[in-house]
Amino acid sequence: MFGFTEVKLGIMPAVISPFVVAKIGVSHARALFLTGERFDARRAAAIGLVHRVVPAEALDAEIDALGAEFVTAGPEAVARAKALVAEVAAADAEEATAITTRAIARARTSAEGQEGLRAFLERRDAAWRGR
Repeated sequence: MFGFTEVKLGIMPAVISPFVVAKIGVSHARALFLTGERFDARRAAAIGLVHRVVPAEALDAEIDALGAEFVTAGPEAVARAKALVAEVAAADAEEATAITTRAIARARTSAEGQEGLRAFLERRDAAWRGR
């Protein structure tokens, strides 16, 4: 269960609000902040608060599957992708184009990028998969 129940205590979800509003939007945040209602995982997924919903008995398998996906990605690329999302989200369209053009050029010429591309062309696992 989820809920932004602070209003039921006579306060508000102030500290978390910038993150929640950015994640689920003004309309959903307003509805949930003002009522303090609790809601289930299905609604959380429907409004974009969470990405996956699985039954409790499938949780460990889902975590294992997600972990298996993470180890297939280049560690430096993951770190750069996390930073890129924040940068692009804060940019206008013109700035975003410049940011992404520079980012892909750096990534393709990086040691990790070169290894990943070589591994793909050679139809083998990239070196980081063995770490």
